[in-house]
Amino acid sequence: MTVDVAVVPLVDEGLGNSAYLVDLGDGRALVVDANRDLRAVRAAAEQQNLRVAFAADTHLHADFLSGARQLAASDGATVLASAAGGREFGHTRLSDGDEVDLGGLRLRALSTPGHTDEHLAFVLLDGQRPLGVFTGGSLLVGAAARTDLVDPERTEELARAQYRSVLRLLTLPDEAAVWPTHGAGSFCSAPTGTERTSSIGREKATNPLLRAADEDGFVASLLGSLGSFPPYFLRLAEINRRGPALTDPRQGLLALGPTTVSALLALGPTTVSALLAGGAEMVDVRPVGDFAAGHVPGAFSIPLRGAFATWLGWLLPAQQQIVVLRNLNQDPDEIVWQAAKIGYDDVENELRGGIDGWAAAGLPVSTTRLVEPDGIAGHRPLDVRLDSEFIAGHVPGAAHIELGDLAERRDDLPAGPLAVMCGHGERAMTAASVLERAGRRDLIAVAGGPPEWAAASGAVLEKGP
Repeated sequence: MTVDVAVVPLVDEGLGNSAYLVDLGDGRALVVDANRDLRAVRAAAEQQNLRVAFAADTHLHADFLSGARQLAASDGATVLASAAGGREFGHTRLSDGDEVDLGGLRLRALSTPGHTDEHLAFVLLDGQRPLGVFTGGSLLVGAAARTDLVDPERTEELARAQYRSVLRLLTLPDEAAVWPTHGAGSFCSAPTGTERTSSIGREKATNPLLRAADEDGFVASLLGSLGSFPPYFLRLAEINRRGPALTDPRQGLLALGPTTVSALLALGPTTVSALLAGGAEMVDVRPVGDFAAGHVPGAFSIPLRGAFATWLGWLLPAQQQIVVLRNLNQDPDEIVWQAAKIGYDDVENELRGGIDGWAAAGLPVSTTRLVEPDGIAGHRPLDVRLDSEFIAGHVPGAAHIELGDLAERRDDLPAGPLAVMCGHGERAMTAASVLERAGRRDLIAVAGGPPEWAAASGAVLEKGP
């Protein structure tokens, strides 16, 4: 019997990942690689009147906390995961070739090490016909996932395992769909395009990594594409192995110890000032223009957008007490959940009354000059984008330090006034806030990137390192 199967990608644009909701045709659903923020999963399941019966994880994720354990606790889902992963909570342990009866469909586990040691791909079968494969961090659209997250000294060894895993996946029929977890915007991925799904045949024909003549060529190409990644990647896999803390299934908000957090607790300026003096950090999530016009001295500017979680995790340590400054039209639940999906559970408080309340209490306010790309005269450009972005095109004479490295490389900064620049302005303002914390005042943040500078000046961007 042929089953009509609906596979719905649930894309997290900020982390660059996709989860998948599979309608099993009988009111039940399979979810693959869901993160701890289950709002999208629940909305999609509710829209289709489905109950999540199975939650599969392809690997011990390094870039987000898994929602599989939560789905087991709150929805009664059966967790499907690698036997080699050593997870310390209830799950169905799968090894290479094991199959799970989903009721009309079957899920077959394929051992595909490389991105991680215990990595599994899941082939969705209708009878003997492979409909597609959930490839996790093995075969991606136009790429393969990085192999340096388990242990930097094993990067090449795992890249060779990744090559063999990819070849194994390519033995599936050309028409079989490819449903990867990592994609554009994911730091787990080697550089890739913007499309999220593919097919085996298409990857054979178009994936640049597969043009390599042999294993050595594949490995050289993969390793040559690896860039930096946030430090929180090095701890989340172990949390996923132990099992992330459960959330409150009734409210959908974080349950931290005996207390359920309802969004953010508003604290007055005097209380917040005392917390900051005692070691708490302020994260200002307002747009860059608002931060520029006035902010709490020493605050991190991390605008609330899709990439908020990435930069929060890149710049602040785990277990750091955080006080949020937001505009009233910014959703506090979004702030809490973005932080929670990377394991930042101490985002609990916000400043009551915002920056106006802070100033009204007689507390100091700082400003940062924000300029258009044509207003940087007299300042040396400091480009804080990723290496790959800088190489693709930058303002002539620009210094370059990636935002994630800025705090540790302050001694490498050029002397004199700086114009901090990224692609649009958000990372530039974040970098400016980091530099201001270090005592730099001779800087401006640029609201735009190198292309806007080139258009305004009529000059040509430089390429290369």
